[in-house]
Amino acid sequence: MRRRLLLFLIPLVLVVAAGAIVTPTPHLSPPDVAPSETETETTLKPGDTLEAVLISHDISRAEAAKVITALRSKMNLRKVRPGERLVVTRGDAGELLRVTYWRNQVERYEISHGEDGWQVKQVSNPVETRVVALAGTLEGSLFESMERMGEGPTLTAKLVNLFEWDFDFAADSLAGDRFRLLAEKRFVNGEFIGYGNIRIAQYQSAGRRLLTAVGFEAKNGALRYFDSEGRSTRKMFLRAPLDFTRITSGFSQARKHPILGGVRPHLAIDYGAPIGTPVRSVADGVVVLSGWDGGNGISITLRHARGYKTMYNHLSVNHVRRGQRVRQREIIGRVGSTGLSTGPHLDYRVTKNGRFVNPLAEKFVPGEPVPHEKWKEFRERLKLLVEQLDQEAPLDAQAPSAPQPS
Repeated sequence: MRRRLLLFLIPLVLVVAAGAIVTPTPHLSPPDVAPSETETETTLKPGDTLEAVLISHDISRAEAAKVITALRSKMNLRKVRPGERLVVTRGDAGELLRVTYWRNQVERYEISHGEDGWQVKQVSNPVETRVVALAGTLEGSLFESMERMGEGPTLTAKLVNLFEWDFDFAADSLAGDRFRLLAEKRFVNGEFIGYGNIRIAQYQSAGRRLLTAVGFEAKNGALRYFDSEGRSTRKMFLRAPLDFTRITSGFSQARKHPILGGVRPHLAIDYGAPIGTPVRSVADGVVVLSGWDGGNGISITLRHARGYKTMYNHLSVNHVRRGQRVRQREIIGRVGSTGLSTGPHLDYRVTKNGRFVNPLAEKFVPGEPVPHEKWKEFRERLKLLVEQLDQEAPLDAQAPSAPQPS
């Protein structure tokens, strides 16, 4: 009996054991798949409005108004500029998921649905700043020379702006001039996005002293530039009212007039430039004349401090009106050939206390120097930056020695 019972149980054990091995795994549902998204992007052009761009993405006017209201809580929409980007993201069924507004590669605003309607999150990508040393020799223009080094016009303009109170790149630069600088370059995720500040720059032209400009926070945390003696590089007057043009006629007491004939004084500097070239105010001032002025054609006269006046003649158009206050470097007009003119150029004149003076020879008042209490800190910074230049971007010119307080 016992034997028969064991024989009966053995198949059951085998069946159970086999069942434990071959029982199929229960069916599992596949993992949830994230819905796909589609993006459409628009780069803003001059004249575009945010509302019009949103509507062009098939967003209703009412919904566009809600998006704009939400965005306005985080940014000033008056600062919307051409070149900025708007990206609209939709889901599988075409539903609107979010709107992303890119100010630049660093700053963006993500607008999406939340519990209380549209919500905005500001996102800033981390920016890496690298300091690079650059050195070059002038061949052609400074823009061309910098371009051959792989650098863009923005950095060239920054370099020119450092020395424009002391050096006229149209009149004074010569082939073979040498320059060097330490410049900040900014990157996001390894991609170059633009230039930061120039920390120090030097320019050596034949027969002239070595020009140096050092960035230094002298007061209130604002970066200003000083020469190797601690004097401000910024002065009351710019050396020239145009960027990168040529002088076609200099200041003279006796010059043959190209139209009227005879020998006459030419109490101006003529800058040859294409029609439409921007003309800058060389100093802060007030407009005392803006309009037609006989043989001067369309003309602008500005009154400045310390008895100075400047005149800008033969313009094609003027951008200021009488009584208006203007700032140094502000564009006030455009080069033309109006009045008694043989071709496109700017006739630029300066008077001091009613007498014409040569703009290229006049000694203009400098800005404030490094404060006395900051002198030691400035001297140490200058020394470190020059040493870095000597190591990374040697210049065949004697570097400035450490300045001494005056």
